Amino acid sequence: MTAITDDLPAQLIHAEHEGWQAMTRGEGGTHSFQAMLPEAIMVFPGSLIDRGAVIAALDGVVWSEYTMSDQRVVRLGDRAAMLVYRLHGVRNGEALDLWASTTYVYLEGRWRVGAHQQTTAAN
Repeated sequence: MTAITDDLPAQLIHAEHEGWQAMTRGEGGTHSFQAMLPEAIMVFPGSLIDRGAVIAALDGVVWSEYTMSDQRVVRLGDRAAMLVYRLHGVRNGEALDLWASTTYVYLEGRWRVGAHQQTTAAN
């Protein structure tokens, strides 16, 4: 099987949903431990955090809801791609409207997160 296939958007969107579904259960840290590359990072407004800090910060954080829209996939080579999308969600009672991107690398037979970024969307 080729790493980059015609169903690449479906594969990456599915992987991203798995992460957000883990966040609705308060299991974001556990999911990140499995999904992220050891050297992966996350970029949020005002901060850059590495995988260890992500795992510690996300366990127990619960998003009560989320929806993804406007998904686009940018192929970055034979074994890498970026999923960009708009995220509407609720965390700690606060409604959030964000643009997000996750860069995936195909490694050891699965797509793994190399970087994730979130930026507040302008209305």
